[in-house]
Amino acid sequence: MIEIIKVDPNRKSQLTRFIDFPHDLYAGDPNYVPMLYMEQEALLNPKKSPFFKHSTAEYYLALKDGVVAGRIAAILNRNHINFTQKQEGFFGFFDVINDQAVANALLDTAAEWLRRQGISRVIGPANFSTNETCGLLVENFDEPPFIMMTYNAPYYINLLENYGFSKNVDLLCYELLDSDLPHEVMEFSDKLEKRLADRGVTIRQINMKRFHEEIEKFLPVYNESWAENTGFVPMTADEVRQIGKDLKQVIDPDYVYFAEKDGKIIGVSLTIPNVNEVQIKVKRGRLFPFGVFKLLFGLKKIKSIRILALGTIKEYRRLGVDVIFYVRNIRTSLRKGIHRGEASWILENNDMMNRALEHIHGKVYRKYRLYEKTL
Repeated sequence: MIEIIKVDPNRKSQLTRFIDFPHDLYAGDPNYVPMLYMEQEALLNPKKSPFFKHSTAEYYLALKDGVVAGRIAAILNRNHINFTQKQEGFFGFFDVINDQAVANALLDTAAEWLRRQGISRVIGPANFSTNETCGLLVENFDEPPFIMMTYNAPYYINLLENYGFSKNVDLLCYELLDSDLPHEVMEFSDKLEKRLADRGVTIRQINMKRFHEEIEKFLPVYNESWAENTGFVPMTADEVRQIGKDLKQVIDPDYVYFAEKDGKIIGVSLTIPNVNEVQIKVKRGRLFPFGVFKLLFGLKKIKSIRILALGTIKEYRRLGVDVIFYVRNIRTSLRKGIHRGEASWILENNDMMNRALEHIHGKVYRKYRLYEKTL
């Protein structure tokens, strides 16, 4: 028998049950990386998460014969609706056993709640929007995901498509290897950076002593640079502060760049060490009592990076700032003995960014997908 129960996020025991289900589902899977409990709890708890200052969500668990067999969140993101003027909702935090009946029961419940909110189309998975982790893994299940990327078993594809979901857009992950880097690109980047400097465009690293101020500068560039992307939701100041708080402990300032023109920030690049190399060893995402030591001692051994966010405001996009950002990331990695990176995710229809990555010999090696369904 399948039973759907609503989770009260204000009751710690219920929220913990919701957070912990994937750990049981993927027990023994060598590619599963547990999300840190404290980060998940802060994201999902309405009393702590900045998302709930403007939007709302409902959480559900599916029980099969009394045992948790799946979870889902139905998400009403009012900022997305206000920005797009479309009655679209999201589903996210979707994890389930390989059972179509259980998946259907969860999706039916989320869809019905969204309909009651006046939503006519649902997109997902997204946790809570495209500003957070999102997308269903559809290609390359053979290695762990990079930091802040999702992971799921291959059978999820059939579960969603059998329910009636169809492709909205694919999210591409590019692999960058130092052995593939063309030397002419490095030389071109040097000349380009000098040319831009002569025109008043300079590139600098983040100032960690003024971290909070620097994070504030990130927000307007992010919202303007990504505004035309499929599924975009403007990020609020509180949300970018929360992300900054989560990332501050792992940020390497050598990998965070700002492009400036006459004192104005026109482009940003945020690259972070692939902490998942270490986090995969943190049992059930708990840092205490011993997980924190695994994380702290493992940070210096990380051998890969993820280019998490890279963008330039529209009027400066054709200057080549993106190429300079990529080459700076690669040079920094070579200096630090890191030989592999992932640039993710890139919308399949973002021609400019895809061309830039192909230009430096990046290769698409993994794909995620956002699905959609009319309600």
